[in-house]
Amino acid sequence: MPTLRLIFCYLCIEFSETFESMQTILQNPQLSAPLRRIAEKVYASERINFDEGVLLYEHADLGFLGTLANFVRERKHGHKTYFNRNFHIEPTNLCVYTCKFCSYSRLIKQREEGWILSADEMMNIVRSYDDKPVTEVHIVGGVLPQMNLAFFTDLLRRIKAHRPELHIKGFTAVEYYYLFKKAKVSYREGLILLREAGLDSIPGGGAEIFDEGIRAIICNDKCTGHQWLDIHETAHNLGIQSNATILYGHIETYQHRIDHLNRLRELQDRTGGFNCFIPLKFRRENNEMSHIPEVSVTEDLRNYAVSRIYLDNFAHIKAYWPMIGRSTAQLSLSFGVDDIDGTIDDTTKIYSMAVPRNNAPH
Repeated sequence: MPTLRLIFCYLCIEFSETFESMQTILQNPQLSAPLRRIAEKVYASERINFDEGVLLYEHADLGFLGTLANFVRERKHGHKTYFNRNFHIEPTNLCVYTCKFCSYSRLIKQREEGWILSADEMMNIVRSYDDKPVTEVHIVGGVLPQMNLAFFTDLLRRIKAHRPELHIKGFTAVEYYYLFKKAKVSYREGLILLREAGLDSIPGGGAEIFDEGIRAIICNDKCTGHQWLDIHETAHNLGIQSNATILYGHIETYQHRIDHLNRLRELQDRTGGFNCFIPLKFRRENNEMSHIPEVSVTEDLRNYAVSRIYLDNFAHIKAYWPMIGRSTAQLSLSFGVDDIDGTIDDTTKIYSMAVPRNNAPH
């Protein structure tokens, strides 16, 4: 498969002597005292604090960040990079919510620009992979009243009945919040119903930025950051693992990013239920925030590195290659990333609809 062959050629390249690189940094007389203290903490497996996280964003050069992040990555995983064989099902791009950054969704009144898949159509997608060695189906989409809790529990049962070994990673906390509220069940009750129907884990979408002020501007009408965290904590307490995301590169500050990471780190301390963290880059095309320029690849790498350093209790940092492209995904492996998601094929439109054709990830 060309997609993965290009990326995994990187793994044949000999990694730098990471420990020697750390020693070089620690012995550098020109390094500022605050950055030296951070490097010492990372070397000693000590946790950095909020202010130190902001300092890394504001004052650390990219080489310094890459060395520290790669040190953490290799200490956790050696030279291994992870992926899975997966495909996506996106039931609909129609949605009751109006997130300003979203290029994917359409309002119900714009249904002629969207799609709604029936349960039979989604099962046909599952069957189309019957002769392929996939291990996971990832189900996320817009929020519609008719696609309720009963609809999705039935769908999960049908998928498991057809292919029991297929791991179902399904629905964001935003979708859960709506499903459970409409069904008049608690988070716990709703998640138990879905788990019994076949749900195996939860993706990390919908987190965006937890800061209430930023969230009020970019996605005011959907679940709050607190509700997102509550749903994931409930899932963890039920033994359901999940992922976590951040949407970066729009109107947030570095302080907002570290606040977001800190809330995730605190929840992980309590539950240990997060599998990986996935920074998601804001893409400007075809949405209400198209006046905001996108951040550079350098900023992407900076964000991966700081995330790896700050989230000391997360096992994995993921670069979602359909969003950033294969070349940047390759580079990210030297900035703390150890997971590049999966094979996916062409089964997701969530980011392709936010990127001009001539700039699409390849």
